[in-house]
Amino acid sequence: MSHQNPSSPVQDVRPSEPSAAESKSPSPELSRKTHPNRPLAHPVLRWVTYLVLIPLIALSTAFFGCISLLVGLWDKSGNQQHFIAHLWARSLLLISLSPVTLIGKEKFHEHETAVYASNHLSYMDTPVLFARLPFQFRILAKQSLWKIPFIGWYLNRSGQVPVDQSSARNAVASLNRGVATLKHGLPLVIFPEGGRAADGKTQPFVSGAAYMAIKAQVPLIPITLIGTYELLPIHTYHLNPRVLGVIVGDPIPTTGLTTRDADALTKRLFDIITATYLQHTT
Repeated sequence: MSHQNPSSPVQDVRPSEPSAAESKSPSPELSRKTHPNRPLAHPVLRWVTYLVLIPLIALSTAFFGCISLLVGLWDKSGNQQHFIAHLWARSLLLISLSPVTLIGKEKFHEHETAVYASNHLSYMDTPVLFARLPFQFRILAKQSLWKIPFIGWYLNRSGQVPVDQSSARNAVASLNRGVATLKHGLPLVIFPEGGRAADGKTQPFVSGAAYMAIKAQVPLIPITLIGTYELLPIHTYHLNPRVLGVIVGDPIPTTGLTTRDADALTKRLFDIITATYLQHTT
C-alpha cells in the first residue's frame, strides 16, 4: 500500500512530531493507573488467564455470537445486533478485570454522523469501543476477520464494512462502501494504522479515514486508546488487567475539502492521536 501515487486514499503517511499547540498536561487519573510498555504478567496471572479468563472470553464470544445470529434473522436495522455486541464487549472487559475511563464523552453529541479514527494497540481495542461508544456505528475492518467463527458471522449479518487490501482498486472500492454507509447516516469507526502496533507506539496512518470523511463531508474525530497494549500485547495470549482509557478529541471539520487534502488531514489526525497518547502515558 505504500507505493500508491500521492492522490491515493490508501497511501502511507510517515510519522511526524506532535505540535507544541497539542502538548497539554496528561490526565492524572490515567497516568497514575496505566503503565506503558510493561506487558509482563505475574506467572500466576498467566495461568489464571489461560485456565479461566481466555475460556470465559471464548464462551462469551460464542454465546453472544449465537444470539446475534438469531436476532439477525429479523433485525434489519442492526440496532438489536449492535446492542448485543455492546453486551459482549462489556462482558469481555468485565472478564479481563479492566474498567474503562471515558474522557470527552460530551463531544459525541456534536455530530451524529462522523468518522471516528482510533489508534490500534490490541485485540481488546474493538471490545473497548463497542463497550464505551454510546451510539450505533459500523466498523471498517480487514476482510480476513469475516472468516473467524462467530465474529465473522456477526460482522457479515450486522452490516459491517470489510476492507479488501488485495489491490489498490479493491481498497478504494472498500472505502467507497464506507462512504455509502456514512451517507446513510451511520457513523464509522476505523483503525487508520491498518493493524495492531507491535510495540505499543502509534504506527503510520493510511489516509482511508480522511478520504471517507472528505467524500461524505462529515467530521473526522480522533479517538485515543490508552492501556490496551499493556492489557493484551500483540502475539501474547495472557491478560494484564489495568484501567483503560478512551479519549475523544475535538472534531476535525471536512467541509469544503477535497480528496487532495486527505494526506494533510491524515497527518493532522496522526499528530493529534500521537500527542494525546504520549500525554497520557509518559
